[in-house]
Formats: sequence, C-alpha cells, structure tokens
Amino acid sequence: MADDLPPQDSKLTRSKRGWAEAGKFLTGRIARQDSERLPPGQHLVKNWPVLDLGRRPDIGLHRWKLAVDGLVERPLTLDWDGFLALPHEERVNDIHCVTTWSRYDNRWKGVATRTLLDLVDPRDEAVAVMLHGYDGYTTNLPLADFAAADALLVREWEGKPLTREHGGPVRLVVPHLYFWKSAKWISRIELIGKDKPGFWEVNGYHMRGDPWGEERYS
Repeated sequence: MADDLPPQDSKLTRSKRGWAEAGKFLTGRIARQDSERLPPGQHLVKNWPVLDLGRRPDIGLHRWKLAVDGLVERPLTLDWDGFLALPHEERVNDIHCVTTWSRYDNRWKGVATRTLLDLVDPRDEAVAVMLHGYDGYTTNLPLADFAAADALLVREWEGKPLTREHGGPVRLVVPHLYFWKSAKWISRIELIGKDKPGFWEVNGYHMRGDPWGEERYS
C-alpha cells in the first residue's frame, strides 16, 4: 500500500517542503497550554476538514486488524471483535491541524493507548512508536506522547462510528500534538528503539509537533 502514496518529489510533497522552507504559518509566538486554549497561528472551525494523501482505504470490519509489535514482550494482533472487547473510554478534547485550523470539544470513544501498552508490555529499550496506516502512511511519536492520558484509538466521533473519510473504522487521536500525528486507518503500532521520521517528517515536518511551541517544521 505504501506504493500508492505520493512520491517524495510529487506536487503535494514539494508544496509541503516549500511550506517548511518558508516557515509558512509560523508566528514565532510561544503559548502556554495551561493558560491559552488556541495555539499560536491557529483559527477555529466548526466543521472537521478532511485532509489525506488522496487515498482512502475501504477496510471492511470483517478483515480489519491492528498489530502492536516491535520492542514488546507480548506482540498482539486484534481483529474487530477483539478490539471491541477491550475497555472503551470517552474523551472530549480539542484538535489542532498544522494547516492552522483547530476544532474545540470533539467527543470521542475508543481504546486508550495505555490499555494497549499494558497488554503488550513495552521493553525498556522502546522509546518511540512508528504508526502505520492501511493507506501506507507512517508517522512517528515519542512513546511518552503515544502513552498520554488523553490518547485514544477511536472508533466513534460525536456518538457515531468514525467515517471512512476521517480514518474509520479506527484512527489514533493524540490531541496535544498537531493532528498529522494522529494516523488515520491505523493498521500497525510498532515500538522502536530510536525515533525516526515518518512520511511528513521526511518532507520537512517536525519530529514531535507541539502546537503550543509551533513545532510545525523541522
């Protein structure tokens, strides 16, 4: 599926690398998450904009699977019934896209990333995760960010099943980072011993992506 992604010198990737080189959208202002709700350079939207790489895989629930492997003591592969059997939690939080939109008070339901980590028992040398999507997309996260208390693998938004265009049946939501880190159509969570860049990080995006620090670009 990775072969279906835009090549590294496509119009899309050249555009985003140009953003990074020009520092597009950067304000130079540092905000405090504990005192400001809207990160610097962001604007509020009421809708939920759809952004992807031009490919939206259609994964039937009968064949959906999620692997959690790499530097773990107990690798795990879940089918849909196995995922539904895990404890589910509800969260309400804001999301922030690197393209400058933010949306407040999103209601999610899903499985906490900490629940998965408890099941697989990460090894001491695991420091980061590489997320893999059914569309071939990859993005990296420090393990501490992936394990944040508000991070979920979500299957519902606003009380309804997550739609295909937004990454359904399951996507990651890590609300304290820019939303490109919240991989859609997730198929694999790989724990790794050294942080390394994913698709957009190779093309000029920041390795972590903190909205309050304006970590848009590398």
